[in-house]
Amino acid sequence: MSESKPPTPTQGDAYKGWLFKWTNYIKGYQRRWFVLSNGLLSYYRTQAEMGHTCRGTINLATANIAVEDSCNFVISNGGAQTYHLKANSEVERQRWITALELAKAKAVHMQAESDDSGDDCASVPPTSGQGGVCRTAEIQSALRTLNSKVEDLTTCNDLIVKHGSALQRSLSELEGFRVGGDMGDKIRQVTERATLFRITSNAMINACRDFLSLAQNHSKRWQKALQVERGQRIRLEETLEQLAKQHNHLERAFRGATVLPPSFSNPALGNKGTGSGKGDASDEDDDNEFFDAMEDPAEFITVPADPKYHKSGSNVSGFSSEVGMDDQSLDELSLASNPESPQPLDLEPVRQRRARIPDKPNYYLNLWSIMKNCIGKELSKIPMPVNFNEPLSMLQRLSEDLEYYDLLDKAAKCQSSLEQMCYVAAFTVSSYSTTVHRTGKPFNPLLGETFELDRLKDCGYRSLCEQVSHHPPAAAHHAISEKGWSLRQEITLASKFRGKYLSIMPLGSIQCLFDKSNNHYSWKKVTTTIHNIIVGKLWIDQSGEIDVVNHKTGDRCHLKFTPYSYFSRDVPRKVTGVVTDKDGKAHYVLSGTWDEKMEFSRVMQSSKGENGTEGKQRTVYQTLKAKEIWTKNPLPEGAETMYFFSSLALTLNEPEEGVAPTDSRRRPDQRLMEEGHWDEANAEKQRLEEKQRTVRREREREAVKAANSPEEAEAGDSGTKANEISDETDMEDSPPHTPLASPYGPSAPPYITEGREGPYGAQNKSAHQENYQALWFDKIDDPVSGETLHVYKGGYWEAKDGAGGWDMCPDIF
Repeated sequence: MSESKPPTPTQGDAYKGWLFKWTNYIKGYQRRWFVLSNGLLSYYRTQAEMGHTCRGTINLATANIAVEDSCNFVISNGGAQTYHLKANSEVERQRWITALELAKAKAVHMQAESDDSGDDCASVPPTSGQGGVCRTAEIQSALRTLNSKVEDLTTCNDLIVKHGSALQRSLSELEGFRVGGDMGDKIRQVTERATLFRITSNAMINACRDFLSLAQNHSKRWQKALQVERGQRIRLEETLEQLAKQHNHLERAFRGATVLPPSFSNPALGNKGTGSGKGDASDEDDDNEFFDAMEDPAEFITVPADPKYHKSGSNVSGFSSEVGMDDQSLDELSLASNPESPQPLDLEPVRQRRARIPDKPNYYLNLWSIMKNCIGKELSKIPMPVNFNEPLSMLQRLSEDLEYYDLLDKAAKCQSSLEQMCYVAAFTVSSYSTTVHRTGKPFNPLLGETFELDRLKDCGYRSLCEQVSHHPPAAAHHAISEKGWSLRQEITLASKFRGKYLSIMPLGSIQCLFDKSNNHYSWKKVTTTIHNIIVGKLWIDQSGEIDVVNHKTGDRCHLKFTPYSYFSRDVPRKVTGVVTDKDGKAHYVLSGTWDEKMEFSRVMQSSKGENGTEGKQRTVYQTLKAKEIWTKNPLPEGAETMYFFSSLALTLNEPEEGVAPTDSRRRPDQRLMEEGHWDEANAEKQRLEEKQRTVRREREREAVKAANSPEEAEAGDSGTKANEISDETDMEDSPPHTPLASPYGPSAPPYITEGREGPYGAQNKSAHQENYQALWFDKIDDPVSGETLHVYKGGYWEAKDGAGGWDMCPDIF
């Protein structure tokens, strides 16, 4: 009988190894591969079967473990399942017995905990905010782990007492035994019991070491968390004190009592700015400390790198410089906002943005009453109520991509293009984080509608969106930052209704340019799927692959959005990615979820691993410890009553002076809906629709007249201005277009109706669309990416700063 390998300890206190299992009287004992994990003992015919076929499993929580002789033992759960097992040696058998007893004790304890979980959950005090919930869950998880190790120590102690008593009896018998023929047997028995005692003692020592290591690690993290909380509380008290002084002084100055002296204002603001900068740095350190890596993705396997990579300073220099670069960017950001730097001494307070909007009314919507009114009507005249919408336009939703602009700020500071690629890839994933609960449909923009997002004083960037086409619907977006980056994108959509779900395929590219390095990145969006269109609760999933390409260096990041599957063991909404250079060599691995956070790890070595479930050979990457690169901001309190808007989304439709007449904030139907006047919003919506239809018919007549008269056509071409309204100004419920709002959470009925061609579909496109010129964007062929897109041509911000600069804007509202 060949010597089988001893059981191997693996992650999570699991044991694996070969044992002989009794099958029947014909075959006798057969060699099987056993795996002990999480209180369950499973066996397979070979190790290769572990991924797909389990031959049997027994729960140790209700099982009895009995020893028959030196190598045999029996596991039974009361008659339904009984395993007669045999090891190669008594020492190996005792290793299994010790592991099984430890696993059984842990399973019994976990079962008792699950029975009392209801009371435990009720006793936990409520916490405010998502951060408090996460911190409480982390502490509870750590306590459960420590309690489990304590149970292991208790079990090992009982085993040591048991085996120690047996060993003591054997020694006592040996002392009173005379030298004779039975001396050899007694000595052998004492030796075996001493071996068993040594094995159990080793298990006790290992459990003590694990417990001590866990206790030390969690103690350091809790001390760090306590220091951070204490520091934040002190800074908050100082800030509140300064604000109280400023408020008191400004109130007196307003009443005419005193005048605000510059010597008072600057130090106060300087202290406030410094405190804010330190607070940001502490938050960054806090994030780097407390988040763990995600589990391994299915496309590849990541394992910790060899310790030699951690000892060598040269191998981790890139990773260290990366952390230093983040800190540098934070310092520069705080210096840029510090009023003590050379700036005018005028006191200009930062605008306070709103944190709430009116709650969504709970109006009952009868779908049948809407559908029956559509029977026999022309598709272009079917009114769709605002009940399916949210009080934002698609242009505003497109601007929400900039919620995590700080990722691009950090990317602009990176010295390495590969590190910069990691931040750009994380930015592409972050744009989907606001779509999880957003099942409301944004208003489709009118042709020529714009939206500006001016955060130059707050965040250092400003952006402009314009609806540049209506057949097909397309929106152009341009953003530029003082940190040295610019973003431009043009989005056109295609949709397919599958009955139970709706698939939205974004067409068009997104490009990001960095001034310092001249790196030019481009990528496309993945497919968005809206499930339960007809029956059930709407939910959204993202699936597909994204290739982020650096056209200057040839670097590439391949991101995969795994579709949700009920039968999959993967984490829902999972995203994985690998950053490679132009030669295809991997440098970084990214993992996480598109609705929570992303992490990245530096690759030290890579090799080809075993075949995966689909027969594809997976790559094994040896990486350094994962570092968090992006985490989702928590939703504001009461977000469920405010369409699940983020903090940025709550401010997008806030009224603002000085914006263009075509800005989405000025849409009357959208404004009425936000204020809760849905009946008035529907009436206003129908008025705008009829107005657009009238203008469209007039332009059609002019187009026919111009086509019949070449002289008039030339005059019309030379005299056509951007402020004229074309036939493309249908409202979002006019069917000759696909809804632009779809990739961010549509509702059911409007998408089926709006996705069809109406009576003004193809002919309008051929007659007028080619002659339409966007007001703020020019259509060009990009020489770098080779794609055709609309690029901002300038003039908007200059028109806003000048008096009466909006004369060229069309009257679309």
